[in-house]
Amino acid sequence: MGKITFLNPEFFWLFLLIPLAIVWLIYTRKDQAATLKISSIQGFKANDTFWVKLRPYLSAFRLLALSSMIVALARPRTVDVSNKTKTTKGIDIVMAVDVSGSMLAKDLKPNRMEALKRVAADFAGERPNDRIGLVVYASEAYTKTPVTSDKAVVLEAIKSIKYDNVLQDGTGIGMGLATAVNRLKDSQAKSKVIILLTDGVNNAGFIEPETAADIARQYGIKVYTIGIGTNGMAEFPYAIGPNGQFLFQRMKVEIDERLMQSIAKKTDGKYFRATSNSKLAEIYGEINKLETTEIEELKFYDYDEKFRPFVLLAGLLLLIEIGLRNTVYRSFI
Repeated sequence: MGKITFLNPEFFWLFLLIPLAIVWLIYTRKDQAATLKISSIQGFKANDTFWVKLRPYLSAFRLLALSSMIVALARPRTVDVSNKTKTTKGIDIVMAVDVSGSMLAKDLKPNRMEALKRVAADFAGERPNDRIGLVVYASEAYTKTPVTSDKAVVLEAIKSIKYDNVLQDGTGIGMGLATAVNRLKDSQAKSKVIILLTDGVNNAGFIEPETAADIARQYGIKVYTIGIGTNGMAEFPYAIGPNGQFLFQRMKVEIDERLMQSIAKKTDGKYFRATSNSKLAEIYGEINKLETTEIEELKFYDYDEKFRPFVLLAGLLLLIEIGLRNTVYRSFI
């Protein structure tokens, strides 16, 4: 049952009449019944029956009936509210992720790729009303999952990201961006966004990053660029040992920040630098706030009127009071 509310609470001011009614009943109580004056009642036997004791309460019945009518006029009712949300203007988002071998560098923990997967999964989970797709690239690029509202598919795709030599090693930023643009160019969404992440410089692919950025701008696609990697030196994989494990050595971190800034500026996006796990999480959190989805919330109110029992109670009390006055307490004197 919902909370009780009153449609016309101003009628409660009528309760100020109750004290006046009590004063009036006290003042006129002697006129309520016929009286007989005699010199002495010593010859009469006292007989306090139930009906004699009940008579003083007849006025209370009338006051209670008046109170019930006032409550009924105030229209008590309960309300159950149900909410229904509808996305009116959604956002289509494609995350373009660098999966080159350098993403196994250990400056983020346990490495750049695993740190990204955790943050990207959290980001996707916080966008329940948007469609999200995933593109991976190294020297080439392909769509791991097209834009979809099925978050289970997106999360599974993010979870399965790994360095597996399917793509030739290298960093084709233009290839990754162009593939992401291709997934969004026909979208009818209110806003189209690409989150482009890399940890190096463009050194592969046959599409220039600037050309891909121009195409994104023509289609009204905003690109947020993220350079991932610490400042200075980091442990990079450089070979595979006899046991099949990667061998690491400290190397200088190189990210083409000027290029990433140019892509972001050209498409009205923003460039970020993720130098740690916490910074990467902050960046995705900021993008989450920058790209908000308009939600229409519909509320349905189900009212259950409660005034009828008070009307019935008032009628019953008045019926009892009038009935008793005209039957049991009727005077013939």
